[in-house]
Amino acid sequence: MKISRVHRYDVVILGAGLAGLRAATEIARKFGDKVKVGIVSKVQLMRAHSVCAEGGTAAVLRPEEGDSFELHAWDTIKGSDFLADQDVVFRFVKMMPYEILLLDHWGIPWSRKPDGKINTRPFGGHSFFRTVFAQDKTGFFEMQTLYDTLLKFSNYDRHDEVFATHIIMKDGKFAGLTAIDLVHGEAVLITGKVLIIATGGAGRLYGFTTYSHSVTGDGLAMAYRVGIPLKDMEFIQFHPTGLVPSGILVTEGARGEGGYLRNNTGERFMKKYAPSKMELAPRDIVSRAEMTEIEEGRGFKGPDGLDYVHLDLTHLGRAKILERLPLIRELAIKFAGVDPIEEPIPVRPVAHYSMGGIHANIDGQVMWDGERVVENVFTAGEAACLSLHGANRLGSNSTAECLVWGRITGELAAQYALANEYNFKEEEVLQEAEKEFKRIEGILNRKGEESPYRIRRELQRTMDLNVGVFRTRDGLEKALDKIRELKERFKKVGVKDKSLVWNTDLIFTLETEFLLDLAEVVAMGALLREESRGGHFRRDFPKRDDEKWLKHTLAFRGEDGSPRYDYIPVNITYWKPVERKY
Repeated sequence: MKISRVHRYDVVILGAGLAGLRAATEIARKFGDKVKVGIVSKVQLMRAHSVCAEGGTAAVLRPEEGDSFELHAWDTIKGSDFLADQDVVFRFVKMMPYEILLLDHWGIPWSRKPDGKINTRPFGGHSFFRTVFAQDKTGFFEMQTLYDTLLKFSNYDRHDEVFATHIIMKDGKFAGLTAIDLVHGEAVLITGKVLIIATGGAGRLYGFTTYSHSVTGDGLAMAYRVGIPLKDMEFIQFHPTGLVPSGILVTEGARGEGGYLRNNTGERFMKKYAPSKMELAPRDIVSRAEMTEIEEGRGFKGPDGLDYVHLDLTHLGRAKILERLPLIRELAIKFAGVDPIEEPIPVRPVAHYSMGGIHANIDGQVMWDGERVVENVFTAGEAACLSLHGANRLGSNSTAECLVWGRITGELAAQYALANEYNFKEEEVLQEAEKEFKRIEGILNRKGEESPYRIRRELQRTMDLNVGVFRTRDGLEKALDKIRELKERFKKVGVKDKSLVWNTDLIFTLETEFLLDLAEVVAMGALLREESRGGHFRRDFPKRDDEKWLKHTLAFRGEDGSPRYDYIPVNITYWKPVERKY
């Protein structure tokens, strides 16, 4: 594989979802043509998974009615099971109202009250109606608004359908990115003074998941492979309402608008688990409640072992469902064969979000460890772990995080690019790139007997069974054994398509390799953390243990390719941990 082109930029943004687009718009509006930006996306720009966000975005817009930054911060920190860094949380809540109003200024069609004010709905774990929404298609409209705004500027190039494979680091700094241009079938090198990683999460580790098929943790795995640690990866969020059997998200907004969860006796069972919040308890609590109901025989039998409970919206009435939840009705009809106006929706917990990610500080600047920063690499959105969400994210804080740290990292990256030169010899960077493409060529030409499709199916089945809502030592050890077996088998994978033009066979194989690395990090981190906190629940260690485990996990890639672990303290600046009750 010969390198066909070299693209040179001041700022390279890897990923074009909410965080990546928000970074690009911030650079464009603040710095214009002074900063040249390259936006690299494995899909067409408006196909990023961010368009799938449904329910809304959290911000304090009604202080006169009783909301406050302190209340939003407390809800977030309590929801995180006290693993959130509290200085990060306060920065977040104070910046969010500006983002809502800026999107409003740029033309987003927020749903509104009769008096014209931006409307809000309740969301799980929040003690105030602060989730701003655009029907039940909030992520789509946020993406569309950022995209439309970006079109006003000319300081960027789009590299759509360009699959990044490796981050080149020299002297501890970012030097370039290797990628395959799927449209032209070319190996390319993209260089820049600074990199923003905004590639999203790793949800396709699981088979039953809300994630698009493109969400394979590419940025996380690439960072991990060059020595950057991943933080708190054992904390996976399971959303309580995944549509059975597809796993498609049924927004928390459905419960925010008044939907009920019922078991097979018709009981609203959340009264047993979170009587003060009911269906609007934090997601980890609701998901465990649902699984308990199912395991104790109060669920409904579903296909392929996907037993479920009911999400009942029938009492909301036709008019409210059509006004507030039109997409959910459409999804339920098309993918489950039920009309929620007339009958309940079959749902169960579904893999939905990675609380962990690339270790970064409060500015989104990537860290080598607990103290040293990577000078010219930033990260934003779900790919990042700024420790905003701790052990459990509150609904509607994720799109908000993308907006806040898209803005922050965009501005800081541009400032860095304007103040610094590209100080690497291009021929040396090209040599590093050629090594990566030679590695890929070896995979492409290998006549292996193993199928990457079979390996990924087995990986996802293992994660679904053993690294789910409830975990045990035995299950996690089984998962690790299987993951390591699959990593060995991957060495014998063959790729049938030998071209480079739209070679989805090769891309699927490389994505599967990324997922195998990340699965080992998640499973081993979960095995080591002998407590239950937020989205990580160990049946053999069912209590939170602040004395031993009030700390962040850092996973480093060892020389043999397996993870090694270290821990750093949680930044507690306002509230000490207390028992988490709802």
